[in-house]
Amino acid sequence: MTSRLRILIMTKKAVKKSILPDEAIINKIYLIREQKVMLDKDLAEMYGIETKRLKEAVRRNSERFPKDFMFTLTQKEFQNLRSQFATSSWGGIRYLPTAFTEQGVAMLSGVLNSPVAVQVHIQIIRIFTKMKEMLLTNKDILLKLEKMEKDVKENKEDIAVIFEALKQLLNPAQPKRSMIGFNRTDDE
Repeated sequence: MTSRLRILIMTKKAVKKSILPDEAIINKIYLIREQKVMLDKDLAEMYGIETKRLKEAVRRNSERFPKDFMFTLTQKEFQNLRSQFATSSWGGIRYLPTAFTEQGVAMLSGVLNSPVAVQVHIQIIRIFTKMKEMLLTNKDILLKLEKMEKDVKENKEDIAVIFEALKQLLNPAQPKRSMIGFNRTDDE
């Protein structure tokens, strides 16, 4: 077997192994600065490379990553993110993490061309798309709920009037009746 064929077979096996469960990827998507982002550490782990190598590739292609594609977390954001985890798996990091938006993750696929990176990238993009679809579905449901709530509030006054009318029908006002029997006067 030639070394080229052996590398191709090994690469295909690596790609098959690299397919991650959707939950594993979804758990690595964070909401920071009101944007869904993935951190460099998590992306590097998924792509099977060191974070250092991922950052080097981004630095070499910095023109592909404008501010709306990626940003560096502030110390406060990083501390907040770390506090969300019960155990710290961050170790001793020297630099603040870089967060990649969906567009930044897409741009990474052009920078990292390994078969593993391509497969992981496809999976990440599919998950981002599913999340958008779910958000749109939830948005439709929320709009319908808001409309129903508005209708209920408008009808609330009408319902109160109906209940008042029902109470009057069920308990009609009794005319004042004169008392029967012996009337006693205080003169006696």
